[in-house]
Amino acid sequence: MTMRFPDIRSHAAAAAVFLLFAAPEASALARERVPLDRGWHFHHGDVDGAEAPAFEPRGWETVHLPHDWSIGLATDPDAPSAGGGGYFPTGTGWYRHEFEAPAHWVGRRIEVEFEGVYRNATVWINGERLGKHPSGYTPFRFDLTPHIHLGETNHLAARVDNEPQPHSRWYTGSGIYRPVWLHVTHPVHVAPYGVEVAPWDIYPETATMWVKVEVRNTTDTAQTARVETVFIDPEHFPRQSAGFEVEIPPGETVMDSRKIPIARPDLWSPDNPALYRAVTRVWVGDLMTDRVETTFGVRDVRVRPEFGFELIRDQRLHLFGGNVHHDNGPLGAAAHSAAEERKVRLLKTAGFNAVRTAHNLPSTAFLEACDRLGLMVINEVFDGWRAKKLPHDYGEIFDDWWEYDLDMMVRRDRNHASVVMWSIGNEMYERAAPRAVDMAEAMVERVRSFVTAHPNNPVRLATAGVNGLGDTGDWSRLDPLFATLDVAGYNYELHRHAEDHERVPGRIIYGSESYQKDAFASWAATHDHPYVIGDFVWSAIDYLGEAGIGRVFPPDEEPYAHWEGSHYPWHGAACGDIDITGYRKPVSHYRNIVWERGETLYAAVEKPAPDGGSWNLSQWAVPPMRADWTWPGHEGEPLRVEVYSRHEAVRLYLNGRRVGEAPTTRAEEFKAVFSVPYRPGELKAVGLRGGEAVETFVLETAGEPARIALQPERARIAADGNDLVFVVVEIVDDEDRRLYGADDSVTYSLTGPGEIVAVGSADLTSRKSYQATTRRVHGGRALVVIRSLPETGGIDLKARAPGLGESSVSIESGHF
Repeated sequence: MTMRFPDIRSHAAAAAVFLLFAAPEASALARERVPLDRGWHFHHGDVDGAEAPAFEPRGWETVHLPHDWSIGLATDPDAPSAGGGGYFPTGTGWYRHEFEAPAHWVGRRIEVEFEGVYRNATVWINGERLGKHPSGYTPFRFDLTPHIHLGETNHLAARVDNEPQPHSRWYTGSGIYRPVWLHVTHPVHVAPYGVEVAPWDIYPETATMWVKVEVRNTTDTAQTARVETVFIDPEHFPRQSAGFEVEIPPGETVMDSRKIPIARPDLWSPDNPALYRAVTRVWVGDLMTDRVETTFGVRDVRVRPEFGFELIRDQRLHLFGGNVHHDNGPLGAAAHSAAEERKVRLLKTAGFNAVRTAHNLPSTAFLEACDRLGLMVINEVFDGWRAKKLPHDYGEIFDDWWEYDLDMMVRRDRNHASVVMWSIGNEMYERAAPRAVDMAEAMVERVRSFVTAHPNNPVRLATAGVNGLGDTGDWSRLDPLFATLDVAGYNYELHRHAEDHERVPGRIIYGSESYQKDAFASWAATHDHPYVIGDFVWSAIDYLGEAGIGRVFPPDEEPYAHWEGSHYPWHGAACGDIDITGYRKPVSHYRNIVWERGETLYAAVEKPAPDGGSWNLSQWAVPPMRADWTWPGHEGEPLRVEVYSRHEAVRLYLNGRRVGEAPTTRAEEFKAVFSVPYRPGELKAVGLRGGEAVETFVLETAGEPARIALQPERARIAADGNDLVFVVVEIVDDEDRRLYGADDSVTYSLTGPGEIVAVGSADLTSRKSYQATTRRVHGGRALVVIRSLPETGGIDLKARAPGLGESSVSIESGHF
């Protein structure tokens, strides 16, 4: 049976159908999704019998999810996590939570979902062991129905074992670091991740989407279900719909599908992130037993070696990308929705239109933000495969869990408009072995089995990030592996693209990882060759762990790689375009200008090295640059000034006197370099076209430090106990110019319905806890993160430092 509605555009008809299909209150009894975020009891360390209902968690800490216990601990040079884990302690932790199960849940199926626990989570309900989940990045569920006590208090317990180390090449965090939910459903319901809305034929004038729905029957009798799906467009109007009837045997799940056309679709792209919703309802007789909303975008994904990458037919799009790890800087791994959205906003502000989730599944909140804000995603599931990179890494469980984890990535994320490729691995140690081809083929086939695509347009693009085989290895030995993939990711090997294209002309290539210093070369390869579709710099944002990568060494110290020896007290990676407070480094502006992402002129000054020497750069480092003309103690010394420009030429002035002029065309890689003897005042770069000034960029010498400036990124915060506001802290002079050389120790305090959950700076050598409320600024800047409480009112943040007095700022917390 198929039911179709006309394309409804009148307000009266739209309102009627919207109430029928889209109103959440219409399904209050069909499905409930209950957050279990607040009021957990936590203990760091192992405890016998903590799963028992009668256990009393005396002296345990009260925490709210998401929670990462490692970020609150002081780094330790002897921590088993070592430099890869940022020298943060890990260990074992216990969580307990109590909740009431109302009596009206009788006859319902009740499941608990953990979106992410790092790692080796064992879960109990009312003393009954439900099972164990070893992976730290994939979501998992347990059925609570047989063990729940209706009308009573229920006791949920979880033991998290992150003891075996070293386990990861980057900071993972420890604990229940993503949300937890209760799902309460009728026995006849849509299966978890059981709706797929896939593009079939996409044109600007019309689009056809293929909707698949999996319906589960957990009763002991056969059921006849009627399934209806309606599309709600980005303006909240209902559009076309379709439905079917299905017979479901007892204890089985049945899938059926229909194609649904959309006239005049609003196509999703990074510049137009238009989102639709598919509202699916399930009926058994006259009873609506389930209602599920699925957000999706209408877009194509095509790659052709002779044309490039397309989201919209015949419109070539370059992937201007960056790699990110999953941590949120001072918050650690805790996946707060507001922090995940902020991360996406930072990337978009820097000009990026794509991101690679190195090297694991991101949070759902991160992908939802990418959907809303328009950031394309290469969704990556594994760092390595069976061959281990570290003693206790994923290789320990690969054979038993790769299928589940890969399936979960695709089933969970296949409807996200932002996801354009599925990455099955990164720099796998067995990449040149014959078995690697068999492993890759099995994974790619599994990806394709879960994503619907038109036979003439396989939009289920599979990829992997692959590096070379060393100085003596033959790169062409990897051709069989690349042949299993739709798109070949080159880690630091993009310079091979021309010879590879000659040898394998059908191969489509992108730089899955590249050095910051190669911004121009990566752009040139993408700009000049359609079979090179983009580049992803390592990395877009500084991150915790992999301590010392991107480190700059002084002239008298020989650089050494981040995997060699100890880099303590370094606990993070400094190779990002953006630091962990969200500040864009000069290299970010250069990359934006080279790739024509909106900026056209910028200037920065290289920090003078001690004793007039030259900085020693490690492999992932670039010279330390600052957009600053305040260099006391260096009067008269020549300073290196770089001007980045998309104009024909630039002219540089110091205190109104011309210093020099230089071209900034492609031949100069859009950069001019000047040597300027330092004198305080104004350094001005002027962009020239046809000899005429068309743009200026000014750096001014700052005066003496005058105050602490507090700049909240939002003036209001939701009083839900989960929302965050980020407050940027800067030491400024009396004209509000930032003092990049300031390192004052600032103490923060707060009153009102909120709490300080993190304080951080870009100093990745600080030994201060990110939860301490006193911390030195770095580069004249710091960041304070405030979480709301479930109360309304004004939140007042105060900051004080010796010699700078006290500053304050107010944030409104309410129901907006």
